[in-house]
Amino acid sequence: MHLNKESLIDTHCHLEMDAFNPDREAVIQRAKDAGIEAVITIGSDLEGNMGGIELSKKYDFIYCSVGFHPHDAKDFTEEIFEKIKGWAAPPHPPLSKGGSRGVGMPKVVAVGEIGLDYHYDNSPREIQRDVFLKQLLLAREIHLPVVIHSREAKKDTIDIVRESGVCRGVFHCFSGDMDMASEVIGMGFHISIAGPVTFKNAKQLKDIAKAIPDDRLLIETDAPYLTPEPFRGRRNEPAYIVHTARAIAEIRGVTLEDAARVTTLNAERLFGIGEVSPEGEITYKIRNNLYLNITNRCTNRCGFCIRFQSNFVKGHNLRLSHEPSEEELKMEIGDPSRYQEIVFCGYGEPLLRLDLVKNLAAWIKQRGGRVRINTNGHGNLINGRNILPELKGLVDSISISLDAQDEETYDKVCKPTYKNAYPGVIEFIRESKKYILNVQATVVNLEGVDVEKCRKIAEDLGVRLRVRKLDVVG
Repeated sequence: MHLNKESLIDTHCHLEMDAFNPDREAVIQRAKDAGIEAVITIGSDLEGNMGGIELSKKYDFIYCSVGFHPHDAKDFTEEIFEKIKGWAAPPHPPLSKGGSRGVGMPKVVAVGEIGLDYHYDNSPREIQRDVFLKQLLLAREIHLPVVIHSREAKKDTIDIVRESGVCRGVFHCFSGDMDMASEVIGMGFHISIAGPVTFKNAKQLKDIAKAIPDDRLLIETDAPYLTPEPFRGRRNEPAYIVHTARAIAEIRGVTLEDAARVTTLNAERLFGIGEVSPEGEITYKIRNNLYLNITNRCTNRCGFCIRFQSNFVKGHNLRLSHEPSEEELKMEIGDPSRYQEIVFCGYGEPLLRLDLVKNLAAWIKQRGGRVRINTNGHGNLINGRNILPELKGLVDSISISLDAQDEETYDKVCKPTYKNAYPGVIEFIRESKKYILNVQATVVNLEGVDVEKCRKIAEDLGVRLRVRKLDVVG
């Protein structure tokens, strides 16, 4: 899947609301002009559900959800519930982005906006809870994700969701604390961030936006509400989502392109919009670096490794159908000098393909590029010799996974295929210093791994130590 730069999906807005009556067509056109790939307009009451369905029928890139908001729970009836069931229940038409298949047919992708709101209490809390649970059970029955509103109702929201057995959906416009964020992510939900993350005093929300794992992050406008800076005080609209995305990218230390790719992929997968390509990528860009995914084979089976949890890193599918040739990689790289670094790092151990690494690194260096290798440190064990002299002058920096403070812990955490792998890694780090200018060891902050002891080992070896957070890659 190759996304256009800054391509985004607004996963939550209310285009059917009266606020857009004067210029709805212009608002929708501005969203398209801004490169918005898709918009999900979210139902919250009877009239809103019907309006969202009509918009989804009229525009190929607009989708909708159906549900009853907690503010209006007091008006919820069995007749309304039957209508929601009828709109939401399968069969659904095939969904596409920009394809004619979606025109003229309702494109319902979720049950929502549902949940609890104890801030305004526009409906009695007991009724809110009852209506919330009914709609959760409907979503579970028809296999649609849910869009959850929770305001000042953390415990009851989580208790009811657990009772329902639903674990697929999004907590939209997240306003909870870090503990709540961790809990709902652990339950399997996504978290969506809206315009308030752009506000100067939104420290807690910024911290949460930084901490959300890549594969659980969504982005929204909640238009016409929650307008981001620099338009705060005006009516919000989907085209403004780029300002929220830019703020999130800055908070997470990535580019706008990275944030767009990650959140778009997550929205596509959660809501079933479009077709996510099954093809693994042999090169992939993160920030200003280009990564080379040359093999999915590895001599470790680390329990924390992302390849055992997902096919995706920062929105890139890294599950290879074949190991790429040198010529394929050269064509994908193009001009190496365009990138800060060219990094040998994919879903496997690059030094299993030593000859390709050496040939390609030489080609990159000849064309003004910089080369980094991310390795598990098994290169000498794999190749049966000290390969580091062969990398001198070809590699500018190398990052080596230390991953433990002793052999027993290493074998437990990394499950290497080689005996005495840990002493081999230590020797590889020590030897690397002789031939490569920039050498660092890395460790993941896992339970049972003593980071301070690892830091002392790195100091004794004369290299820097980088501590990686569990589940954070790229």
